[in-house]
Parts: sequence; structure tokens; C-alpha cells
Amino acid sequence: MERTEILAEHRPPGTTLEPQRFLINERYVNLVVVSTDQFRQRPQNELIQSGVKHEECLKETQTGLEHISPNRLFRWSHQSQCVPHAVMVSGVPGIGKTTLIQKFVYDWVTGKLYQRFAFVFSFRFRDFNRLGKVSLEEMILQQYPYLESQIGNILQDPERLLFIFDGLDESIHQIDFRSSKLTHPKQGADFGDIVVSLVRQSLLKGCSVLITSRPTRLASVDTGVFQRIADIMGFLHEDRMIFFKNFFGSEELSEKAFHYVQENDTLYTFCYIPSYCWIVCTVLSMCFKAQPTNTDQLMESLPKTVTQLFVTFVANILANHNQNTGDSHTARELLRSIGWMAEYGVMNHIIVFDERYLKSFSVRNDKHLFSSFIMESGQPSNVDYTFLHLTLQEFFAALAHFIDYNADRLQKTLHAAESYNDGRAEILLRFLCGLSDSSTRFLLKSHVGELSVQAAGDVITWIQHKITKEQKSAKKNLLNTFYYLHESRNKALVSQCIGSNKEVDFSNTPLTPLDFSVLSFILQSCKETDKVNLSFSNIESEGLRKLIPALHTIKNLR
Repeated sequence: MERTEILAEHRPPGTTLEPQRFLINERYVNLVVVSTDQFRQRPQNELIQSGVKHEECLKETQTGLEHISPNRLFRWSHQSQCVPHAVMVSGVPGIGKTTLIQKFVYDWVTGKLYQRFAFVFSFRFRDFNRLGKVSLEEMILQQYPYLESQIGNILQDPERLLFIFDGLDESIHQIDFRSSKLTHPKQGADFGDIVVSLVRQSLLKGCSVLITSRPTRLASVDTGVFQRIADIMGFLHEDRMIFFKNFFGSEELSEKAFHYVQENDTLYTFCYIPSYCWIVCTVLSMCFKAQPTNTDQLMESLPKTVTQLFVTFVANILANHNQNTGDSHTARELLRSIGWMAEYGVMNHIIVFDERYLKSFSVRNDKHLFSSFIMESGQPSNVDYTFLHLTLQEFFAALAHFIDYNADRLQKTLHAAESYNDGRAEILLRFLCGLSDSSTRFLLKSHVGELSVQAAGDVITWIQHKITKEQKSAKKNLLNTFYYLHESRNKALVSQCIGSNKEVDFSNTPLTPLDFSVLSFILQSCKETDKVNLSFSNIESEGLRKLIPALHTIKNLR
């Protein structure tokens, strides 16, 4: 019970304090979970795609979506017309898959739900990445050794067993759900074969299985064997408010922070992700602490873009580190090494690293600063490392090019990043564009020294070429390039790239409120546009409100 009762937040960044711990019932905020199978095609980055989908979810009627609370995951499914025994829960990084599992198990332990299960066995895919052949019995006893004398009897009643496997996307094994091989719990096999055999019921027929995964992994596996597939959509508006109140404690501070974020669509859109909410709250609390009374200085210090958010997050960690050690050189070297490791991970869909990666990229994990950015898990002989959040990994991947500039390497990254059709490097590209802004880079200067002006110039040149090319292509591609310009905050560049184009046409292109905010920035930067066509773009009142600051620059709006 102790493993599930306590919810541990990351320790305050850059400090030597222990991670903050809370009773899970005090901090857990309900997540929206809906029935879905829409992860087959992922032309966009999964965070962006899910953010758009989340906005659509909020507009759906109650009959259009099947909302699933944790206590209904193994109840009757309308889609499959049965009581499911195999359930897949999908969600982007940081959305709360692991926390949902923790709450699920805690509620079972405390007798609140699913008492038909006598035993719940919970595993993480990553813990079995370097495991050889093993039997189901051995796998259970490895994690639950105190069951050794009872394991035979326990497995005799599979209808009362639930197996939970968290993080399919973190597994290095090829897992094919189309066929199963095992029939007996004493049979030795690869870990993936055991999971598949449990799901397909050739092993322990009647047992129940719950698996979690990122959407990207599900796009490449056959999920037809699951009777329920659910997608964690994250926080609704009111849930975000609750999270802010829980984080700040103070009603005044939480309202102040939430109001600021809500007015900034760029920051607010991704707040459907709990871990992103934590980063936003952490940064704002740092800003409030640094400027408790001076309103003008406070507003100036608050992040305006996602890049500025992560720059401020990292800068505050480095400030605490340098204050304690006075060693900015070590910080720069660490950011360089973890940055190149991060980029390799982004480009190759790797979010779990082991000692081999640390050695390959000359990452030293013996420094306190290392643990401010990267989490360790596993046993001493089998340690894995993950960044606090995937987006932080993507940020460090971009930052590496400004710390350790190499023209050829940057061009290679830009070319590779835009060539991926699954959007894996989309956030990386946005961070590169964001770091091209000198005022944003300046926030890190006192902590890591100068960041490359040449890298910024190369990125700006790339944006210019990108705009020229995309103006003749699909409207969605052009819109995506507008996001690069928005992240760069470079109004002169916008005016130079877009200003000569007197017509902006997004007709018959569904746009989100955030799209309209980005478009508003572009139009304001251009100062004057002859014609803007937004017919059949789902503009509605919210979109029009976002455009108000730019309306005076438009001669003809359709």
C-alpha cells in the first residue's frame, strides 16, 4: 500500500531538498479518459496532435464520447460489446498514465474498486529491457518474492488476477500481439511473449491485463486484440484550476498564475498535460518569488513562449547550482553532453537511456546538477535514465546546438527534423527557432556563457527558406511555419518573410484558438495585409477574439 499511497513530486529544481511527497488522494486530480482507436496515423508531433484533439474533445457532445473513469476500465464496453479482459490506455508523455495506474492500484488496495481481483501484479516494461528468457512465475517472484510459497495456488485462479504493464513505448522488445506462444506459467520465454500470451489468453485464460503506452508506439502494433482502448485526454479547464490551487496553496497566487497562463494561449494549450502544468507552475512560482512586488518587472520576467518557459525553468536551476558551486563551466559541459544524448533520443524515438548512452555521449552522472534534469530508476546494477519530461529532452536537444555550434551538424539536424513525417522532431524545431531570439538566449548567458550567434543566424536563414517554400504548399504546412516565427518572437523576420505577401488564405482549413493567436501575432508583425480569408476555418467567437489585436492591420477580412 505504501508504494501507491504516496504521490512524489519532483524535488524543487536545483535544490538539495528531497522530493515533495503527498497523499495521493490529496493531490490526485481527475483526468479525462475517453474511448478511442484514433492513433493509427500520426502526421503531427503527438503532443501537438493530442492538444488539438483535446480541444475537439471539449466541444464533443456527451453522446459523442464515451468517458471512462478508472473504475469502469474493466466494465462493459459498448464498443466491443463485452466485459473487457485486455485494456490499453494511451496517452502522451507526462499526461498521467503512471499516476493513473498508481491511483487505480491504491483504490484497489483500499477496497474502493475491483475487489473481484484477489491479486494485482504491476510491472514496468523498462525494467525488463535487459532481461533474458524468463517464465511468468519467475517474473512475478522477481518483483514479489514473498509470494514464493503461494505462487502455484495463486495462478490456479486466473479470473481473479490483474496484470498491469506500464510503458509499452519504453520497451526495446518487438511485441507482436497477433500471435501467442505460451500456455504454461513455468515456460521460459522473452518478456514480450509473456505479455502477448496473457493478452491473447493462451496463458492464464480468464486473467485481466492493463497496458499503458504512448500513442506513437501504438501506431505500429496490432491492437485489435484489446477489447477496450482508452485515451487519456488530460485536464479539463476546471481540473487545471484545481492543479494550480493545489500547487500554490495560496488562493491569491494560484489565481494570479492561472489568469496569466490562461491569457497566454501558447502556454495554456499544453496545460492539459499534468507534468507540463507542473513545469508552468514551477516557473511562475520562481518568477513570483524573484519579483514579489514589482509588477512591471514581474510581467517582463514571465515567459511568453514555450521556449522562454523552458529557458526560465533551466536558468533557475542553473542559478541555484552556480550559487552553490560557482561552477558555470561544469554546467555548460553537462548541458552539452546531455543535449547531444537528448537529440539522439528525439531523432530515434528513445526516451529511456542506460549507462551505455551516458558513456557514449560522455555524460557524467556524478554531479548534483545531473539529477536536476534527469531521473534515475531501477536497481543499482540495472539503472535507467529519463529526462524529467520529454519536452525538456527536446529543449536540451535544441540547446546543444547553441552551446556546441557546428554548422554542418546543425544543417543536418534541420534537414533530418523536417523530413520526419511522424512529427517526432517538431518541438525540437520550435525550440531551435525560439532560441534564435537573442533576448531569450540572454536569460541563460550568466549561467552557461555565450550561446552561439552563428547558430541563431543559421536557424533564421532556415526559417526564411522554409517560409518561401511553404507559401506555395499546403495551408497546414504554412501554418506550421507560422509557429516557428511565433516562437522566434522576431517581428522583423515576420515582416520580411510575410510582409510582401499581401494575402493570407486559410479558407477551408479548420483552425484552433491557438492557431488564431499565432496568426494574430503574424498579422500584427506584418503591420498591413490586404486580404485575409478565414472562411470555413471554424473561427467562431473565440477565434475572432484572438484576432482583435490584429484586426486594424487587415484591409479585407473574409
